[in-house]
Amino acid sequence: MAASSLLPKSISPFPRTPTPKSPLTHFPATSFSTPQPPHLHPLSPLKTTTLIPNAKKNHWLDPFDDGGDPNNIEYGSMFEDSNQEPYMFTDGKQEEDPSLPDNPDNPYGFLKFPKGFSVEIASLGSKLRGDVRRCCCMISGGVYENLLFFPVIQLIKDRYPGVQVDVVTTARGKQCYELNKNVRWADVYDPDLDFPEPAEYTDMIGILKSRYYDMILSTKLAGLGHAAFLFMSTARERVSYVYPNVNAAGAGLFLSETFTADSMNLSEGGYHMYRQMTDWLGRPFRNVPRQPVPPLKVSISRKVKEAVEAKYKNAGAQKGKYIVIHGIESDSKASMQSRGDPDSLLPIRVWAEIAEAVSRVRPVFVIPHEKVREDVEEEVGYDASIVFITTPGQLAALINDSIGVIATNTAAIQFAHGRGKPSIGLFSSAEKAKVFMPNAEEGKCTIVSSTTGKLIDIDVEAVKTAVQIFQMPLAFV
Repeated sequence: MAASSLLPKSISPFPRTPTPKSPLTHFPATSFSTPQPPHLHPLSPLKTTTLIPNAKKNHWLDPFDDGGDPNNIEYGSMFEDSNQEPYMFTDGKQEEDPSLPDNPDNPYGFLKFPKGFSVEIASLGSKLRGDVRRCCCMISGGVYENLLFFPVIQLIKDRYPGVQVDVVTTARGKQCYELNKNVRWADVYDPDLDFPEPAEYTDMIGILKSRYYDMILSTKLAGLGHAAFLFMSTARERVSYVYPNVNAAGAGLFLSETFTADSMNLSEGGYHMYRQMTDWLGRPFRNVPRQPVPPLKVSISRKVKEAVEAKYKNAGAQKGKYIVIHGIESDSKASMQSRGDPDSLLPIRVWAEIAEAVSRVRPVFVIPHEKVREDVEEEVGYDASIVFITTPGQLAALINDSIGVIATNTAAIQFAHGRGKPSIGLFSSAEKAKVFMPNAEEGKCTIVSSTTGKLIDIDVEAVKTAVQIFQMPLAFV
Protein backbone atom coordinates (compact mmCIF):
# COMPACT_ATOMS: atom_id res chain seq x y z
CA MET A 1 0.00 0.00 0.00
CA ALA A 2 2.81 2.34 0.86
CA ALA A 3 4.57 1.54 -2.39
CA SER A 4 1.49 1.99 -4.44
CA SER A 5 0.76 5.38 -2.88
CA LEU A 6 4.04 6.71 -4.13
CA LEU A 7 3.16 6.10 -7.82
CA PRO A 8 2.09 9.21 -9.76
CA LYS A 9 -1.58 9.54 -10.56
CA SER A 10 -2.65 9.17 -14.19
CA ILE A 11 -3.36 12.49 -15.93
CA SER A 12 -6.07 12.64 -18.60
CA PRO A 13 -4.87 14.29 -21.82
CA PHE A 14 -8.14 16.22 -22.26
CA PRO A 15 -10.37 17.58 -19.51
CA ARG A 16 -13.68 15.77 -19.29
CA THR A 17 -15.54 18.83 -18.15
CA PRO A 18 -14.85 22.31 -19.44
CA THR A 19 -12.95 24.46 -17.05
CA PRO A 20 -13.94 28.10 -16.68
CA LYS A 21 -11.63 30.45 -18.58
CA SER A 22 -9.63 32.96 -16.68
CA PRO A 23 -10.79 36.54 -17.18
CA LEU A 24 -8.93 38.56 -19.81
CA THR A 25 -6.23 40.79 -18.51
CA HIS A 26 -6.95 44.44 -19.42
CA PHE A 27 -4.10 46.82 -20.07
CA PRO A 28 -4.46 50.55 -19.93
CA ALA A 29 -4.53 52.27 -23.32
CA THR A 30 -1.08 53.48 -24.30
CA SER A 31 0.33 55.39 -27.25
CA PHE A 32 1.26 52.17 -29.03
CA SER A 33 -1.95 50.21 -28.54
CA THR A 34 -5.40 51.20 -29.74
CA PRO A 35 -8.46 49.57 -28.15
CA GLN A 36 -10.49 47.67 -30.70
CA PRO A 37 -14.04 48.94 -31.25
CA PRO A 38 -16.76 46.62 -29.97
CA HIS A 39 -18.27 46.07 -33.40
CA LEU A 40 -14.89 44.82 -34.72
CA HIS A 41 -14.28 42.38 -31.87
CA PRO A 42 -13.93 38.81 -33.22
CA LEU A 43 -16.33 37.41 -30.60
CA SER A 44 -18.99 40.07 -30.97
CA PRO A 45 -21.93 39.55 -33.38
CA LEU A 46 -22.01 41.52 -36.65
CA LYS A 47 -23.85 44.79 -36.39
CA THR A 48 -24.70 47.46 -38.92
CA THR A 49 -22.80 50.63 -38.24
CA THR A 50 -23.15 54.14 -39.59
CA LEU A 51 -20.17 56.29 -40.50
CA ILE A 52 -19.81 59.57 -38.66
CA PRO A 53 -18.33 62.26 -40.92
CA ASN A 54 -16.52 64.05 -38.10
CA ALA A 55 -15.11 60.89 -36.55
CA LYS A 56 -11.40 60.81 -35.85
CA LYS A 57 -9.36 58.99 -38.51
CA ASN A 58 -7.73 55.72 -37.58
CA HIS A 59 -3.99 56.25 -37.90
CA TRP A 60 -3.36 52.57 -38.50
CA LEU A 61 -5.51 52.47 -41.63
CA ASP A 62 -3.33 55.01 -43.47
CA PRO A 63 -0.26 56.16 -41.54
CA PHE A 64 0.66 58.60 -44.35
CA ASP A 65 -2.70 60.40 -44.39
CA ASP A 66 -2.07 63.77 -42.78
CA GLY A 67 -5.31 65.29 -43.99
CA GLY A 68 -5.90 67.88 -46.66
CA ASP A 69 -3.44 70.52 -47.78
CA PRO A 70 -3.27 73.60 -45.61
CA ASN A 71 -4.94 76.74 -46.86
CA ASN A 72 -1.73 78.74 -46.82
CA ILE A 73 0.23 76.39 -49.07
CA GLU A 74 2.58 78.21 -51.42
CA TYR A 75 3.56 77.28 -54.92
CA GLY A 76 6.85 77.97 -56.60
CA SER A 77 10.04 76.21 -57.63
CA MET A 78 11.78 73.40 -55.79
CA PHE A 79 14.35 75.87 -54.46
CA GLU A 80 14.23 78.15 -51.44
CA ASP A 81 12.92 81.65 -51.75
CA SER A 82 14.21 84.84 -50.15
CA ASN A 83 12.71 83.81 -46.79
CA GLN A 84 14.54 80.46 -46.93
CA GLU A 85 11.24 78.61 -47.20
CA PRO A 86 11.24 75.58 -49.51
CA TYR A 87 8.52 75.06 -52.11
CA MET A 88 7.02 71.80 -53.31
CA PHE A 89 4.98 72.74 -56.40
CA THR A 90 5.20 75.03 -59.38
CA ASP A 91 2.72 77.49 -60.78
CA GLY A 92 2.40 77.93 -64.54
CA LYS A 93 3.87 75.73 -67.25
CA GLN A 94 6.73 73.36 -66.63
CA GLU A 95 10.29 74.50 -67.24
CA GLU A 96 12.62 73.06 -69.82
CA ASP A 97 14.32 69.79 -68.96
CA PRO A 98 17.29 70.70 -66.70
CA SER A 99 19.28 67.60 -67.67
CA LEU A 100 22.78 68.05 -69.04
CA PRO A 101 23.30 67.96 -72.81
CA ASP A 102 24.38 64.79 -74.54
CA ASN A 103 28.06 63.95 -74.76
CA PRO A 104 28.99 63.57 -78.45
CA ASP A 105 32.02 61.45 -77.54
CA ASN A 106 29.86 58.87 -75.77
CA PRO A 107 27.87 56.55 -78.07
CA TYR A 108 25.12 56.35 -75.46
CA GLY A 109 25.04 60.05 -74.60
CA PHE A 110 25.21 61.52 -71.09
CA LEU A 111 23.42 59.43 -68.45
CA LYS A 112 21.86 57.29 -71.17
CA PHE A 113 22.09 53.55 -71.05
CA PRO A 114 21.88 50.96 -73.84
CA LYS A 115 18.78 48.92 -74.48
CA GLY A 116 18.07 46.25 -71.92
CA PHE A 117 19.04 48.39 -68.93
CA SER A 118 16.27 49.66 -66.68
CA VAL A 119 17.99 52.66 -65.19
CA GLU A 120 16.11 55.91 -64.75
CA ILE A 121 16.58 58.85 -62.43
CA ALA A 122 13.65 61.24 -62.01
CA SER A 123 13.10 63.87 -59.37
CA LEU A 124 10.22 63.61 -56.94
CA GLY A 125 9.17 67.14 -57.79
CA SER A 126 8.62 66.14 -61.43
CA LYS A 127 6.08 63.54 -60.34
CA LEU A 128 4.36 65.84 -57.86
CA ARG A 129 4.02 68.66 -60.36
CA GLY A 130 2.81 66.34 -63.11
CA ASP A 131 5.53 67.30 -65.59
CA VAL A 132 5.52 65.53 -68.93
CA ARG A 133 9.01 65.10 -70.35
CA ARG A 134 8.27 62.20 -72.70
CA CYS A 135 4.94 61.60 -74.41
CA CYS A 136 3.91 58.75 -76.70
CA CYS A 137 0.97 59.04 -79.11
CA MET A 138 -0.53 55.78 -80.41
CA ILE A 139 -2.64 56.73 -83.42
CA SER A 140 -5.14 54.50 -85.16
CA GLY A 141 -5.77 54.90 -88.88
CA GLY A 142 -3.95 55.87 -92.02
CA VAL A 143 -2.63 59.07 -93.57
CA TYR A 144 -5.83 61.12 -93.11
CA GLU A 145 -6.20 60.30 -89.40
CA ASN A 146 -2.53 60.95 -88.65
CA LEU A 147 -2.60 64.22 -90.56
CA LEU A 148 -5.52 65.51 -88.46
CA PHE A 149 -3.53 64.61 -85.34
CA PHE A 150 -0.89 67.25 -86.16
CA PRO A 151 -2.71 70.02 -84.22
CA VAL A 152 -2.85 67.74 -81.17
CA ILE A 153 0.93 67.25 -81.28
CA GLN A 154 1.46 70.99 -81.53
CA LEU A 155 -0.90 71.46 -78.59
CA ILE A 156 1.19 69.04 -76.50
CA LYS A 157 4.38 70.93 -77.40
CA ASP A 158 2.79 74.25 -76.41
CA ARG A 159 1.25 72.93 -73.20
CA TYR A 160 4.35 71.07 -71.95
CA PRO A 161 7.51 73.02 -72.90
CA GLY A 162 10.49 70.81 -73.60
CA VAL A 163 8.44 67.61 -74.06
CA GLN A 164 9.68 64.90 -76.42
CA VAL A 165 6.86 63.44 -78.54
CA ASP A 166 7.03 59.96 -80.07
CA VAL A 167 4.45 58.30 -82.31
CA VAL A 168 3.35 54.68 -82.73
CA THR A 169 1.10 54.15 -85.74
CA THR A 170 0.56 52.10 -88.89
CA ALA A 171 3.02 51.84 -91.75
CA ARG A 172 0.98 54.25 -93.90
CA GLY A 173 0.50 56.65 -91.01
CA LYS A 174 4.22 56.79 -90.25
CA GLN A 175 4.88 58.38 -93.64
CA CYS A 176 3.11 61.54 -92.47
CA TYR A 177 5.75 62.39 -89.90
CA GLU A 178 8.35 63.47 -92.41
CA LEU A 179 6.07 66.55 -92.49
CA ASN A 180 6.10 67.11 -88.74
CA LYS A 181 9.22 68.42 -87.01
CA ASN A 182 7.74 68.03 -83.52
CA VAL A 183 8.02 64.24 -83.53
CA ARG A 184 11.21 62.61 -82.30
CA TRP A 185 10.61 58.93 -83.19
CA ALA A 186 7.89 57.23 -85.23
CA ASP A 187 7.50 53.46 -84.81
CA VAL A 188 5.37 51.11 -86.88
CA TYR A 189 2.84 49.05 -84.97
CA ASP A 190 -0.76 48.60 -86.07
CA PRO A 191 -2.95 49.08 -82.98
CA ASP A 192 -6.06 48.03 -84.93
CA LEU A 193 -4.98 44.40 -85.22
CA ASP A 194 -7.27 42.22 -83.12
CA PHE A 195 -4.76 39.38 -82.94
CA PRO A 196 -1.21 40.75 -83.30
CA GLU A 197 1.82 38.54 -83.52
CA PRO A 198 3.04 37.63 -80.00
CA ALA A 199 6.62 38.60 -80.87
CA GLU A 200 5.57 42.05 -82.14
CA TYR A 201 3.21 42.55 -79.19
CA THR A 202 5.80 41.82 -76.51
CA ASP A 203 8.54 43.67 -78.39
CA MET A 204 6.45 46.86 -78.56
CA ILE A 205 5.64 46.60 -74.85
CA GLY A 206 9.37 46.36 -74.14
CA ILE A 207 10.10 49.39 -76.34
CA LEU A 208 7.45 51.53 -74.66
CA LYS A 209 8.52 50.42 -71.20
CA SER A 210 12.21 51.12 -71.80
CA ARG A 211 11.53 54.73 -72.89
CA TYR A 212 9.96 55.75 -69.55
CA TYR A 213 7.05 57.76 -70.91
CA ASP A 214 5.28 60.14 -68.58
CA MET A 215 2.11 60.11 -70.68
CA ILE A 216 0.77 57.88 -73.42
CA LEU A 217 -2.19 58.87 -75.60
CA SER A 218 -4.18 56.47 -77.76
CA THR A 219 -6.84 57.16 -80.37
CA LYS A 220 -7.80 53.50 -80.74
CA LEU A 221 -11.11 52.61 -79.13
CA ALA A 222 -9.91 50.66 -76.11
CA GLY A 223 -11.41 47.63 -74.52
CA LEU A 224 -9.92 45.54 -71.78
CA GLY A 225 -7.13 44.20 -74.01
CA HIS A 226 -5.84 47.53 -75.36
CA ALA A 227 -6.16 49.14 -71.93
CA ALA A 228 -3.99 46.38 -70.46
CA PHE A 229 -1.46 46.98 -73.25
CA LEU A 230 -1.23 50.67 -72.30
CA PHE A 231 -1.03 49.74 -68.62
CA MET A 232 2.01 47.53 -69.24
CA SER A 233 3.85 50.50 -70.75
CA THR A 234 4.19 51.77 -67.11
CA ALA A 235 3.43 55.36 -68.20
CA ARG A 236 2.16 57.59 -65.41
CA GLU A 237 -0.73 59.01 -67.43
CA ARG A 238 -2.58 56.56 -69.69
CA VAL A 239 -5.21 58.32 -71.79
CA SER A 240 -7.34 56.68 -74.46
CA TYR A 241 -10.68 56.62 -76.22
CA VAL A 242 -12.97 53.73 -75.23
CA TYR A 243 -15.83 51.96 -76.95
CA PRO A 244 -19.27 53.56 -76.65
CA ASN A 245 -20.83 50.18 -75.75
CA VAL A 246 -20.29 47.22 -73.46
CA ASN A 247 -16.91 46.45 -75.06
CA ALA A 248 -15.42 49.18 -72.87
CA ALA A 249 -16.12 47.20 -69.69
CA GLY A 250 -13.02 46.97 -67.52
CA ALA A 251 -10.92 49.37 -69.61
CA GLY A 252 -11.19 52.20 -67.10
CA LEU A 253 -9.42 50.13 -64.44
CA PHE A 254 -6.14 50.34 -66.41
CA LEU A 255 -6.46 53.91 -67.74
CA SER A 256 -5.95 57.27 -66.05
CA GLU A 257 -8.38 59.16 -68.31
CA THR A 258 -10.96 57.87 -70.78
CA PHE A 259 -13.02 59.48 -73.56
CA THR A 260 -16.16 57.75 -74.77
CA ALA A 261 -16.33 57.93 -78.55
CA ASP A 262 -19.52 59.18 -80.19
CA SER A 263 -19.62 56.17 -82.52
CA MET A 264 -17.71 53.00 -83.29
CA ASN A 265 -15.78 54.87 -86.01
CA LEU A 266 -13.87 57.80 -84.54
CA SER A 267 -13.02 59.10 -88.02
CA GLU A 268 -16.66 60.06 -88.57
CA GLY A 269 -15.96 63.10 -86.38
CA GLY A 270 -14.10 64.69 -89.30
CA TYR A 271 -11.71 67.56 -88.75
CA HIS A 272 -12.50 67.73 -85.01
CA MET A 273 -12.42 63.98 -84.45
CA TYR A 274 -10.03 64.43 -81.49
CA ARG A 275 -12.08 67.18 -79.82
CA GLN A 276 -12.44 65.37 -76.47
CA MET A 277 -8.71 64.74 -76.23
CA THR A 278 -7.78 68.32 -77.11
CA ASP A 279 -10.24 69.66 -74.52
CA TRP A 280 -8.53 67.54 -71.85
CA LEU A 281 -4.98 68.39 -72.94
CA GLY A 282 -5.65 72.13 -73.11
CA ARG A 283 -7.53 72.35 -69.80
CA PRO A 284 -6.55 75.22 -67.45
CA PHE A 285 -4.29 74.11 -64.62
CA ARG A 286 -2.24 75.94 -61.94
CA ASN A 287 -2.62 79.47 -63.22
CA VAL A 288 -2.15 78.29 -66.83
CA PRO A 289 -5.11 79.40 -68.99
CA ARG A 290 -6.80 77.10 -71.45
CA GLN A 291 -4.44 76.23 -74.29
CA PRO A 292 -6.04 76.88 -77.69
CA VAL A 293 -5.85 74.25 -80.41
CA PRO A 294 -3.46 75.44 -83.15
CA PRO A 295 -4.39 75.14 -86.85
CA LEU A 296 -3.15 72.40 -89.13
CA LYS A 297 0.37 73.09 -90.42
CA VAL A 298 2.79 70.92 -92.37
CA SER A 299 6.48 71.45 -93.06
CA ILE A 300 8.23 70.11 -96.17
CA SER A 301 11.92 69.34 -96.40
CA ARG A 302 14.11 70.62 -99.20
CA LYS A 303 14.98 67.11 -100.44
CA VAL A 304 11.33 66.19 -100.88
CA LYS A 305 10.66 69.43 -102.75
CA GLU A 306 13.54 68.76 -105.14
CA ALA A 307 12.40 65.19 -105.82
CA VAL A 308 8.82 66.26 -106.53
CA GLU A 309 9.93 69.16 -108.71
CA ALA A 310 11.77 66.74 -110.95
CA LYS A 311 8.61 64.60 -111.22
CA TYR A 312 6.17 67.28 -112.32
CA LYS A 313 8.71 68.85 -114.69
CA ASN A 314 9.10 65.49 -116.43
CA ALA A 315 5.30 65.45 -116.72
CA GLY A 316 5.35 68.79 -118.56
CA ALA A 317 4.22 71.11 -115.75
CA GLN A 318 5.91 74.23 -114.45
CA LYS A 319 6.08 75.57 -110.93
CA GLY A 320 3.12 77.81 -110.07
CA LYS A 321 1.33 77.10 -113.38
CA TYR A 322 -0.62 73.90 -112.69
CA ILE A 323 -3.43 72.63 -110.51
CA VAL A 324 -3.48 69.28 -108.74
CA ILE A 325 -6.31 66.81 -109.36
CA HIS A 326 -6.53 64.16 -106.65
CA GLY A 327 -9.15 61.52 -105.86
CA ILE A 328 -9.09 59.19 -108.88
CA GLU A 329 -10.95 55.96 -108.23
CA SER A 330 -8.57 53.11 -107.36
CA ASP A 331 -8.25 50.20 -104.97
CA SER A 332 -4.81 51.38 -103.82
CA LYS A 333 -4.21 52.35 -100.18
CA ALA A 334 -2.24 55.34 -101.48
CA SER A 335 -5.53 57.11 -102.25
CA MET A 336 -5.30 58.60 -98.73
CA GLN A 337 -9.01 58.44 -97.94
CA SER A 338 -10.58 58.97 -94.56
CA ARG A 339 -12.10 56.03 -92.72
CA GLY A 340 -15.06 58.22 -91.93
CA ASP A 341 -15.92 58.85 -95.61
CA PRO A 342 -15.51 55.77 -97.82
CA ASP A 343 -17.43 57.42 -100.70
CA SER A 344 -14.68 59.87 -101.64
CA LEU A 345 -13.30 58.79 -105.04
CA LEU A 346 -14.48 59.58 -108.57
CA PRO A 347 -13.89 57.61 -111.78
CA ILE A 348 -11.53 59.06 -114.33
CA ARG A 349 -14.31 59.87 -116.85
CA VAL A 350 -15.75 62.44 -114.39
CA TRP A 351 -12.32 63.97 -113.84
CA ALA A 352 -11.85 64.22 -117.61
CA GLU A 353 -15.01 66.35 -117.87
CA ILE A 354 -13.81 68.60 -115.06
CA ALA A 355 -10.36 68.99 -116.65
CA GLU A 356 -11.95 70.30 -119.83
CA ALA A 357 -12.98 73.47 -117.95
CA VAL A 358 -9.36 74.22 -117.02
CA SER A 359 -7.77 76.27 -119.78
CA ARG A 360 -5.20 78.77 -118.53
CA VAL A 361 -3.41 76.40 -116.18
CA ARG A 362 -2.32 72.83 -116.68
CA PRO A 363 -4.07 70.03 -114.74
CA VAL A 364 -1.76 67.48 -113.14
CA PHE A 365 -3.39 64.12 -112.42
CA VAL A 366 -2.08 62.30 -109.33
CA ILE A 367 -2.35 58.52 -109.63
CA PRO A 368 -1.88 56.17 -106.64
CA HIS A 369 -0.84 53.21 -108.81
CA GLU A 370 0.84 52.79 -112.18
CA LYS A 371 -2.00 50.64 -113.48
CA VAL A 372 -4.23 53.75 -113.48
CA ARG A 373 -1.94 55.56 -115.96
CA GLU A 374 -3.42 53.84 -118.99
CA ASP A 375 -6.97 54.73 -117.97
CA VAL A 376 -6.03 58.39 -117.57
CA GLU A 377 -4.31 58.50 -120.95
CA GLU A 378 -7.33 56.94 -122.66
CA GLU A 379 -9.81 59.42 -121.18
CA VAL A 380 -7.74 62.63 -121.11
CA GLY A 381 -5.14 62.06 -123.82
CA TYR A 382 -1.61 60.87 -124.10
CA ASP A 383 -0.27 64.38 -123.58
CA ALA A 384 -1.80 64.62 -120.09
CA SER A 385 0.45 65.45 -117.15
CA ILE A 386 0.41 62.40 -114.88
CA VAL A 387 2.42 62.12 -111.68
CA PHE A 388 2.70 58.88 -109.71
CA ILE A 389 2.77 59.73 -105.98
CA THR A 390 2.12 57.43 -103.04
CA THR A 391 3.58 59.23 -100.02
CA PRO A 392 1.96 62.16 -98.19
CA GLY A 393 5.22 64.11 -98.17
CA GLN A 394 5.48 64.17 -101.97
CA LEU A 395 1.78 65.02 -102.30
CA ALA A 396 2.22 67.98 -99.96
CA ALA A 397 5.25 69.18 -101.94
CA LEU A 398 3.32 68.88 -105.21
CA ILE A 399 0.46 70.95 -103.78
CA ASN A 400 2.89 73.49 -102.36
CA ASP A 401 4.27 74.31 -105.83
CA SER A 402 0.84 74.39 -107.47
CA ILE A 403 -1.67 77.17 -107.97
CA GLY A 404 -4.47 75.20 -106.30
CA VAL A 405 -6.16 71.82 -105.79
CA ILE A 406 -9.32 70.09 -107.03
CA ALA A 407 -9.87 67.02 -104.90
CA THR A 408 -12.43 64.86 -103.22
CA ASN A 409 -12.37 64.23 -99.47
CA THR A 410 -8.80 62.94 -99.37
CA ALA A 411 -5.64 64.09 -97.65
CA ALA A 412 -5.02 66.48 -100.57
CA ILE A 413 -7.80 68.81 -99.45
CA GLN A 414 -6.26 68.98 -95.96
CA PHE A 415 -2.78 69.59 -97.36
CA ALA A 416 -4.11 72.53 -99.34
CA HIS A 417 -5.65 73.85 -96.13
CA GLY A 418 -2.38 73.39 -94.25
CA ARG A 419 -0.34 75.19 -96.92
CA GLY A 420 -2.86 77.98 -97.53
CA LYS A 421 -3.61 77.02 -101.15
CA PRO A 422 -7.02 77.67 -102.76
CA SER A 423 -8.95 74.46 -103.34
CA ILE A 424 -12.23 72.98 -104.54
CA GLY A 425 -13.57 70.17 -102.38
CA LEU A 426 -15.97 67.60 -103.81
CA PHE A 427 -18.10 65.88 -101.15
CA SER A 428 -20.88 63.32 -101.25
CA SER A 429 -23.15 65.50 -99.09
CA ALA A 430 -23.25 68.91 -97.47
CA GLU A 431 -23.16 67.27 -94.02
CA LYS A 432 -19.85 65.58 -94.84
CA ALA A 433 -18.45 68.89 -96.05
CA LYS A 434 -19.34 70.63 -92.79
CA VAL A 435 -17.76 67.86 -90.73
CA PHE A 436 -14.47 67.55 -92.63
CA MET A 437 -14.08 71.21 -93.70
CA PRO A 438 -15.81 73.23 -90.95
CA ASN A 439 -14.10 76.51 -91.87
CA ALA A 440 -14.03 76.19 -95.64
CA GLU A 441 -14.14 79.92 -96.39
CA GLU A 442 -11.28 80.70 -94.05
CA GLY A 443 -9.25 77.90 -95.62
CA LYS A 444 -9.85 79.22 -99.17
CA CYS A 445 -11.90 76.14 -99.99
CA THR A 446 -14.93 76.11 -102.29
CA ILE A 447 -17.33 73.29 -101.44
CA VAL A 448 -19.29 71.42 -104.11
CA SER A 449 -21.48 68.68 -102.69
CA SER A 450 -23.84 66.12 -104.16
CA THR A 451 -27.57 66.46 -103.54
CA THR A 452 -28.28 62.72 -103.57
CA GLY A 453 -25.76 61.65 -100.93
CA LYS A 454 -23.62 59.84 -103.52
CA LEU A 455 -20.42 61.36 -104.86
CA ILE A 456 -20.93 59.91 -108.33
CA ASP A 457 -24.05 62.08 -108.74
CA ILE A 458 -22.17 65.35 -108.18
CA ASP A 459 -23.06 68.24 -110.48
CA VAL A 460 -20.16 68.50 -112.92
CA GLU A 461 -21.38 71.86 -114.22
CA ALA A 462 -21.18 73.30 -110.68
CA VAL A 463 -17.60 72.07 -110.46
CA LYS A 464 -16.76 73.69 -113.81
CA THR A 465 -18.17 76.97 -112.54
CA ALA A 466 -16.09 76.77 -109.38
CA VAL A 467 -12.95 76.10 -111.44
CA GLN A 468 -13.11 79.68 -112.66
CA ILE A 469 -11.32 80.78 -109.48
CA PHE A 470 -8.15 79.34 -111.04
CA GLN A 471 -8.65 81.29 -114.28
CA MET A 472 -7.60 84.55 -112.58
CA PRO A 473 -4.25 86.13 -113.49
CA LEU A 474 -1.40 84.43 -111.71
CA ALA A 475 -0.34 87.67 -110.06
CA PHE A 476 -3.52 87.64 -107.95
CA VAL A 477 -3.31 83.99 -106.93
